[in-house]
Amino acid sequence: MLGRLNHVALAVPELTAAVAAYRNTLGAEVTEPQALPEHGVTVVFVNVGNTKIELLEPLGEGSPIAAFLEKNPSGGMHHLCYEVDDILAARDQLKAAGARVLGDGNPKIGAHGKPVLFLHPKDFFGTLIELEQS
Repeated sequence: MLGRLNHVALAVPELTAAVAAYRNTLGAEVTEPQALPEHGVTVVFVNVGNTKIELLEPLGEGSPIAAFLEKNPSGGMHHLCYEVDDILAARDQLKAAGARVLGDGNPKIGAHGKPVLFLHPKDFFGTLIELEQS
């Protein structure tokens, strides 16, 4: 079911500072910020060759990243994103196996313009999992 690791997402308290650290200190290629109001985040992607690092900053009231940063004020690893060939088939297979899909269970469009779903971290050893249709 799982394809390649698409990205590792890091929640950051200040996106501008995080971009500067990756771009200026680490010499990484970083995309322009992209606001995703339906997900409550602003994101950039750091290209690292074999995958990407997604830097997430809260956007708007009720952002899930704001709640994460309250518990982790310096930021930290938020989720792992894996590609799947068929997101609806993956969702149905996971639900049949007892995994919990967050939200209403229907995919939303993610930062790459593709359908995504999130799986409950308690079902995956404390790690929030994002699935993205490849």
